[in-house]
This record gives sequence, structure tokens and C-alpha cells, in this order.
Amino acid sequence: MSRRRAHIAMVGIPAVSHVLPSLEIIRELVARGHRVTYANDPAVADLIAATGAELVPCASTLPVADNDWPDDPIAAMGLFLDDAIQALPRLRAVYDHDPADLYLYDIGAYAARALAESQGRPVMQLSPTFVAWDGYDQDVAAHLRHLPGADAYRAKFAQWLADCGASTTDVDAFSGPPARALALIPRAMQPHADRVDTDTVTFVGPCFATRAGADDWTRPADAEKVLLISLGSAFTRQPEFYRQCLAAYGNLPGWHVVLQIGKYTDPRELGAIPPNVEVHSWVPQRAILAQADAFVTHAGMGGCGEGLLAGVPMIAVPQAAEQFVNADRLVELGVARRIDTPDATAETLRAALHDLVTDAEVARRSARLRADARAEGGTPRAADLIENMLV
Repeated sequence: MSRRRAHIAMVGIPAVSHVLPSLEIIRELVARGHRVTYANDPAVADLIAATGAELVPCASTLPVADNDWPDDPIAAMGLFLDDAIQALPRLRAVYDHDPADLYLYDIGAYAARALAESQGRPVMQLSPTFVAWDGYDQDVAAHLRHLPGADAYRAKFAQWLADCGASTTDVDAFSGPPARALALIPRAMQPHADRVDTDTVTFVGPCFATRAGADDWTRPADAEKVLLISLGSAFTRQPEFYRQCLAAYGNLPGWHVVLQIGKYTDPRELGAIPPNVEVHSWVPQRAILAQADAFVTHAGMGGCGEGLLAGVPMIAVPQAAEQFVNADRLVELGVARRIDTPDATAETLRAALHDLVTDAEVARRSARLRADARAEGGTPRAADLIENMLV
């Protein structure tokens, strides 16, 4: 039990890749005796309910269900702004009558920051991906301001800030680095980590379950080595890639393969499944990685963090967004090979696995990065830092 029971509110978006990274933190805060409310779309109600937090239904307009995101970055940013504009009155309807002692929020749910500022309450961002660094504005953000539609977007954002009661009314300041953030990733994955302001950002690493028996998976007794293949939760409609994986690793002597295909691919599209392969739409990834010897991943930040924490070499097959940057970073760290989807043939996949698991230097670097990631503290440290924000 915490020394002071508080009302802590988490505000998120319904993308699974944004919900899962902080879920165990929420569970830990509940276990410490806090009352935790969690505002998010009912689509992720089951995930939230399992932590013991109270769901505050707040429907999202983000195209998460069909994964239909625009290619234009300004249009994508506009979707998040529109979601924040429509979410804020819904949040106020609940939290103006029942204010939280502390607000936590996902990077995509910045209506929470406006709410916290209007109430004069402390607020902390939980980032499931890399954070801004000193010079980020010049390196990245400045380019966006010159794209078509950027002026209209910024004007709309500025008007919303002027009207919504936030104390931060400058667009760049509000959408820039927050006053306090936890980065739920290994510091090793952060671009320009030496230029991140550690007075405002703390790297706590991936935050997983601290209790025994969470999401168990049993390694087959006859498996000499285990390979996990997963493209995450969103960009999983890749039947040809899965067929190439089956050709590469099916019947590979000594290897047991766990293939996660997501909800968009019918297993019948894969053809005959070799006896050393198990196919699932969803798997307890962390539990499998804890017993795995290699990992084929789309290089989403969650998967990268889980792979580093488990100390397994990775074959990175990026699908979208920051995954290409993440894949290159894993290669830079010396623990992965990158293969783009068009190049992911049975031959290249099999050769990459052989190279990784027979390279002693890859094993050494994987072990070192595993130790570094574990030393960042994970769930208990994140919960401690959140409790330190309570006044």
C-alpha cells in the first residue's frame, strides 16, 4: 500500500501498441492501493479492466480499427488534433466533477495535458516510443512546418489552445517536450540519447509484469532452439511473408517456431504447416521471448524493447512508420539483421538466422543490452517515479 492513496488518471488512445507498454504500470499503481481511472475507447475496455483500473469511456475518432492512416504527415497530425478536440469535453464531463490528483497520458492523447493544465494538476507523459532531443525541432519538426496544410493545422491548434483553458498556449511548446515524461523504452533505442534532457525525461525501459505466472508459455521439451515470428498487432496482413518464413524455418533441424499472424490473415492462406511450427493469431510474446533463441520482428518499439530485454538476436522486417528507424538502430547495436519485406525470401531469412545465432559477438552484445535494459528499473521504478509526482 502506498503511503497516500490518490486518484491517478490515465488518458490513452485505443492503439494496442500504445496501450500495452504502460498497462503493467497501471496494474502496479492499482496494486499499491491507488484509485486509478483510465479514459480510453471502449474497444480496449477488456485490456484496461484486467488491470483493476476503472474505465472512463471516451470514444476515439482515430482510425485504429481499420488501420487506415493517411500517408501525409500533416493529415495524420490533424487526426490526433481532431481527436483531442472532441475528447476534451468528454474528459471534462467526468474529471471536472472528479479531478485526479495526477494525470498520466499517452503521447497521442494530449487532451489530457490541456485538462490537467486547466485544473492546475500535475501531469506526466508516458511515451511508448522515443522522445524529443535537444535539436529535435531543427532536425525534424521544422521540416513539417513547411509542408502543405501545415499553416492551417497550426492555426487550428492555436485556436483550440486559446479556447480550451490550457496554460500552455504556444503550439510548439504544447506539442513539444512535456515538463515530465517517462520513456518506456530501452535508452539504447533512443536517437541522440545523449541530447535528451534527463531532468524532464527518465528512461525506465520496457514495463512488464512483476508477478509470477503472467501470460505463461511452455517451451516444448524437444525444442533445442525456439524462434518467434511476429509482425505485431497492426501491419500483419502479410500471407506471402509468412509463407516464406514457413519455407525458411519449417522442418529446420532443432528449431521450434512460433508464428503469430495477427487477425487479418487466415491460416488457410499459409498452406501446409510444418510439424515444428505452431501458428496463432495472438501469442504471449514476452513469455515466449523469455525462452526464445531468436526473434523475427517488425521492429515496432514494443517488440524491440521486448527483444532487447530478453537478450535475443533479431531479424528486423520493418513494415511502417518509425519501424525502419528502429530496425536500423538494432543493426547499429549489433544484435540484428534488417531485411525489407520485398527481400524476405526463404533463403535470405534462413541465412540471417544462421548468421545471427552463430556469431559470438551478437550473443555478447545481446547479453550486455539485456543487462542494461533490466537495470533501467521497469515497472517498479516507473510506479515509484509516478508516486513521487503526487503532492
